[in-house]
Order: sequence, then structure tokens, then C-alpha cells
Amino acid sequence: MECVFGLVGNGFAIVVADTSAVHSILVHKSNEDKIMVLDSHKLIAASGESGDRVQFTEYIQKNVALYQFRNGIPLTTAAASNFTRGELATALRKNPYMVNILLAGYDKERGPSLYYIDYIATLHKVDKGAFGYGSYFSLSMMDRHYHSGMTVEEAIDLVDKCIMEIRSRLVVAPPNFVIKIVDKDGAREYAWRKSVKDSAVASA
Repeated sequence: MECVFGLVGNGFAIVVADTSAVHSILVHKSNEDKIMVLDSHKLIAASGESGDRVQFTEYIQKNVALYQFRNGIPLTTAAASNFTRGELATALRKNPYMVNILLAGYDKERGPSLYYIDYIATLHKVDKGAFGYGSYFSLSMMDRHYHSGMTVEEAIDLVDKCIMEIRSRLVVAPPNFVIKIVDKDGAREYAWRKSVKDSAVASA
């Protein structure tokens, strides 16, 4: 029951993801970070099969770093999202990745942006987007409360509303969420919203 969503505000973009690692009816852990820092000013949030999610996001991260190493300049957010979309499209004809992606970034010339990329390599630039079962609730909340030019405080308030709605409406809602932000100062972790803590395993 994965939940990934994000939005663009005034000078920043925020992405949010649940932190549950689930297989079948088992919850393996509740502190799995599904939002990867691509580079200094990009974030990639992914949902889908855990193996595909980890392998593909790491593959994209390393190739974005390789491009910057070879050419001396980083990819723009649009270029990184188009590269990601191209890799998904190539894999779609061979061995598809079951992974959905929200890619957020900040460019000096264009400001913040958010790109929606699904597992069949559909790419859209959006102001707000979501994947997973939580998208039924987060999208409706964002349709109601989102407006362009939101401040960080307004965006975090909306994020909290989305999380509360998911927790109260989804029958098997994930307990914990991580929030990350990217702006002119870079990509970084903003906060966690926890209702369950992973207990330490006692040593034998």
C-alpha cells in the first residue's frame, strides 16, 4: 500500500513517501527511505516492486553522476527526467521495471519543477502528483487545497492533511512518512511523520 506524492511551491518542490517495506502480508520494516537524492538539486521518489525500485533509482543516480563527471556540468531537471523516461522506455521492450517515479529538482534558470514518470514510461511535468493507493486521497486533498505560489508552511500543512487523510481512510495505511524538499539551497530531508518506531532486535 505505497504512497508517494509531491507538489511545487514558490521557489521549492516537496516530495513525500511512505517508509514501509512490505512483502505480501508482512511488514519488514517501517523506516525505508524511498526518496533518493540524485544530485545536489534533484530528488527522485519511487514506488513499486522493491527490487526494481532500488536497482533502477540507483542506476539513474549513478548515470546522472557519470554525466556530470564526464561533462563538468549537471543535467537539468528536465534532462534528467527525460533520461529516466528513456531508460524506462528501453526496458519496457525487454525486461520492464515496475517502478513509478516523481522527480523533483531546482534549476537556477527555471526554478523548481516536478515530473511524473510511470512504469510504462509516460512523462509529464506537473504541479502536483501522486502514486500508489494513497494517491486516491492525496490527489483529492491537493485538488481542494493546492494553489500556485504556496509557501513552505502552506505546503507542509497540505502534506500533513494528505498524510492524515491517508492514515484515516486507507484500510492498511502506512504509519510513517518522510518529507524531502529541494530549493535554491539544495535537496535535503525536511521531516519525518512517524506513528510507529522500528523496535531494536534483541541480540541472542
